[in-house]
Amino acid sequence: MCTILSQQDLIPSKRKIDLDDEFDSTKNYDHVRQKKKSNVLMMRHPLGIKPWGNYYLDQKILGIFDARDLLSLGLTSKVLYCFSTFDDLWKQLTIKKYNGDWYWQGTWKLTFLKRSYKEYCLEQAKSTIHLTNFYSDTLFQPFLCSSTGMEAYLGVENIDRRSNLELSEFIKEYAIPNKPVIITDVVTKWPASRKWNMEYLVEKYGDVLFRAEAIDIKLNNYANYYKNTMDESPLYLFDKEFCKKCDGIDDDFSVPEYFEEDFFSVLGENRPDYRWLIIGPAHSGSTFHKDPNSTSAWNAVIKGSKKWIMYPPDILPPGVFTSADEAEVTSPISIMEWYLNFYKETQKSKPRPLEGVCKAGEIIFVPNGWWHMVINLEDSIAITQNFVGTWNLKNVLLFLRDKPHQISGFSSLVWPNCEDIYNDFCVKFEKFYPEVLEKLELDNSENEKKKEKKRSSLWEQLKGSDDQKERKGFTFGIFDDEE
Repeated sequence: MCTILSQQDLIPSKRKIDLDDEFDSTKNYDHVRQKKKSNVLMMRHPLGIKPWGNYYLDQKILGIFDARDLLSLGLTSKVLYCFSTFDDLWKQLTIKKYNGDWYWQGTWKLTFLKRSYKEYCLEQAKSTIHLTNFYSDTLFQPFLCSSTGMEAYLGVENIDRRSNLELSEFIKEYAIPNKPVIITDVVTKWPASRKWNMEYLVEKYGDVLFRAEAIDIKLNNYANYYKNTMDESPLYLFDKEFCKKCDGIDDDFSVPEYFEEDFFSVLGENRPDYRWLIIGPAHSGSTFHKDPNSTSAWNAVIKGSKKWIMYPPDILPPGVFTSADEAEVTSPISIMEWYLNFYKETQKSKPRPLEGVCKAGEIIFVPNGWWHMVINLEDSIAITQNFVGTWNLKNVLLFLRDKPHQISGFSSLVWPNCEDIYNDFCVKFEKFYPEVLEKLELDNSENEKKKEKKRSSLWEQLKGSDDQKERKGFTFGIFDDEE
């Protein structure tokens, strides 16, 4: 979100800061690595009050300045120099003007200036300004967050870790109860586990454009940024087309047997987005969210490690606020801000979250509907895939039917009306998996006998329940009614 409050524009080295000397600007803070992932939504005071420092960054003031304006403003006073070098301003200018066509120079300001003026001398850009008695929440808070290590938050490991897990055991102990698990001996068998690192991927696919949040950037340029960024909110490479862009890359991994069921495949090329290559520096990640369309997911770490915090579907994490239908989610602006402000609360409240570290060579099962937050503990490379199988089919169908305007990942060209997705999927599903429907109807029939109630078949209930007043009046026989 911003540069550190020290007046360094070039930050070449990487080592940890001692917060005891955080106010001494005579010391070199070049070593501070600012690594965070921001959320597009931020908490707002109910009366619209902001920390006073934010006034200078309001869209009506600094937010509308171009590069020349910011440079000129920085010459007027030391205080305004600090605000004019606020790196998020330069990040927006760089992305707006150049998208991903730039080469990282250590800060967004220097990256913009060097990209705009090739003759710009980086060696002369180092500032010697020093301020006393100057306070700004806006400039200091990101510095504090990025300077805080994760060591204090790694003590709890209560997500199950399993090896030699039989498929039947996975179904009984994790799929049916909808419970997370880290499986430690699957990814190690992939060629990717032996071959992939950033150097290998750059050598093979360095000139390929990948999606990193709102930009498209060549992998070799992203690799330079990834290795050297001091950003508090680093760009997170999250590309859904990587198998199409990179010849042969899909030979380096395979879907584990636990997750092979993939009912959205009945839609063929019109299936929703479901598989991503994820690359990000330490302290990047994602704030609390639920996966799209009520799907389940697996996330396999090839290099690096990821800290997970998870809450079951009906437990809202502290510091997270949603609309009644969960269409809108508001959480702190950065991951470390959440840790600093809310993590202690999780250790005192009940129920406590599930926590764990998924290391290189391991894979985590993310059950449908679970809230989860992820932070990279080091520079990381991973693959994730969302799926619909027998044990989360019920929830996916309910989501498609009852929350059409929250559906994501489907092509608007194929489905201009999102309310058609549910019916189209049902038709395709019935065609490709009649045995599943037959079993559902059979189980429902057995339940009818037990309950001595006369009801239509489960599948007919599902397709016709839009006319029913009570939308929760059906269950799949293969699911526990109390689920």
